[in-house]
Amino acid sequence: MIPTITAFERSPDGGKGLARDTRVRWALEEVGQPYDVRLVSFPAMKEPAHLALHPFGQIPTYEEGDLVVFETGAIVFHIAERFAGLLPKEALARTRAITWMFAALNTVEPPILDLTTARIVEGDKPWAQERLPLVKDRIRARLAQLSARLGGADWLDGAFSAGDLLMVSVLLRLRMSGILDEYPKLAAYVARGEARPAYRRAFAAQLAINAPAS
Repeated sequence: MIPTITAFERSPDGGKGLARDTRVRWALEEVGQPYDVRLVSFPAMKEPAHLALHPFGQIPTYEEGDLVVFETGAIVFHIAERFAGLLPKEALARTRAITWMFAALNTVEPPILDLTTARIVEGDKPWAQERLPLVKDRIRARLAQLSARLGGADWLDGAFSAGDLLMVSVLLRLRMSGILDEYPKLAAYVARGEARPAYRRAFAAQLAINAPAS
């Protein structure tokens, strides 16, 4: 059965690959699994039909028969468990890869998302400029730790895995800030992720939705 994912009808990032459906597309491309996409408008995301799939009214969702999964970490984990190619077969290596999935979403992503909040949501507050350096410092602390752990390796733990897929997806959010460039090893790591054919296909698919009509 071909799974169906949901995506923004018009992505807020304008097709830069930052919408979370790109992560799910990338995972499906890595494992060679065809998929369908149902585009959802912002008003439709808050309607009962979509809330039945995602109780928080967001995207993406993943539908496969009677199964519905929401949250990108859970979706990517399901894909990695369901299809070969994103998790090692050896038990200990598999556990380490899953650990990096959680690290990407629970440890590295929160301070990065906080930067978006500080700039866009809180940017007009009188204390915003004082808070911004603190937010950036928290990001830099995490990146320094991650860069030290990566060292000179291509990927976080041996071969490319779902852990790398999520970590690269998270780090891509920093590109416009310039902070990622302060850590050459991580910038090169992200570039390796973007160079993967599966990522290129996922990015192109997401970009096509946002392409202006001719």
